[in-house]
Amino acid sequence: MDPKIKAGIWVSMALRLSDIAGRSGAVLRKGDADSGGILCVLRRARDELVVLSQVRDAEGRPAWMRGTGDTPVDQETADSYVERQVKRDPDLWVVEFDAPDLKPAFEARIL
Repeated sequence: MDPKIKAGIWVSMALRLSDIAGRSGAVLRKGDADSGGILCVLRRARDELVVLSQVRDAEGRPAWMRGTGDTPVDQETADSYVERQVKRDPDLWVVEFDAPDLKPAFEARIL
């Protein structure tokens, strides 16, 4: 199993990589700096968003799943998903990235 990186450090790294790639990013909700989970909102346009949820695969390696499904959703649907997840996990981070191709600027294995 890979060692777990603290959430606050991972968020800083992802924002920096996004900035280097010329894409804006912002923390929408700050979670627990040490052990909080992470949701990444990828925004292509006003009503074209995908929310990625941090998971582990069967071997325990870090990965991401499309929490809102395979196709982009509107702002209301994305907000509703994020709200449900935050109710389940109050330590959750929510980070939004500009993503014209709906792919993250950081390395991500999407299941």
